[in-house]
Amino acid sequence: MKPAGRRRPATHETLKPPSALLMAMEGRAIFEWASFALAWPLLKQAPRGDGHPVLVLPGLAAGDTSTRPLRHFLEHLGYAAYPWNQGPNFGPRDHVIKGLVDRVRALQKKHDRKVSLIGWSLGGAMANALALRMPERIRQVITLGSPLTGHPKGTNVWRVFELVSGFRHDDPRLMELVSGEASVPTTSIMSKTDGIVSWRMSLARESRIAENIEVSATHLGMGANPAVLWVIADRLAQAENRWKPFKPSRAWHNLLYRDPHRFRLADLIAP
Repeated sequence: MKPAGRRRPATHETLKPPSALLMAMEGRAIFEWASFALAWPLLKQAPRGDGHPVLVLPGLAAGDTSTRPLRHFLEHLGYAAYPWNQGPNFGPRDHVIKGLVDRVRALQKKHDRKVSLIGWSLGGAMANALALRMPERIRQVITLGSPLTGHPKGTNVWRVFELVSGFRHDDPRLMELVSGEASVPTTSIMSKTDGIVSWRMSLARESRIAENIEVSATHLGMGANPAVLWVIADRLAQAENRWKPFKPSRAWHNLLYRDPHRFRLADLIAP
């Protein structure tokens, strides 16, 4: 979406997590997963890729099984889509970060091309931090409902994160995941009806190479949501070094993709 140039969330601002109502509404995710198969004939018409490597990072406590539909979609479009191969995502532990760095280097060497990163939830925050660390090897970053700013307590799973990761919510190392301007082209796909992560936490710092796109989705269904998959295809299909912010080009785009800074009814249940 076009940068609105209005407000920026404070980097470490403590935001309220999504309401109990939005949390309960995460049950809608089952319909998003079912719609993946129903929408496949349409998804096959999405913009095709140029074959460059794409590494997909799962969300908190999730593994590569959760990203299989997304990777299958990317492979159909012609990309070399890869799982992260590190088991469940229990956070940015030292060996995990080293594994990601090594994997990006190996994929870039294998294909002799920069690597695009797609991260779901926590995976997006880690992808963003990885791009800040090695921007010369990353083509672009796409995040799905990821905490990119604010404080970890702005999610409904911060206690789970502490339990499985070994990090405290106030660990300064976590703040590194949500600090700094985008160093490579970055697209944050977020939903105001996300029941896990406060949508304001998913707002990337907008700049000439960073954008936010609002969709109607649950947190748990984003990786299979047809509208999300289509815009991922649109973003990845751009030629390297010719990235531009997303602009709706079809009549139905305006129904599915919104500027998150503009008020709509969802703001009433996700203030």
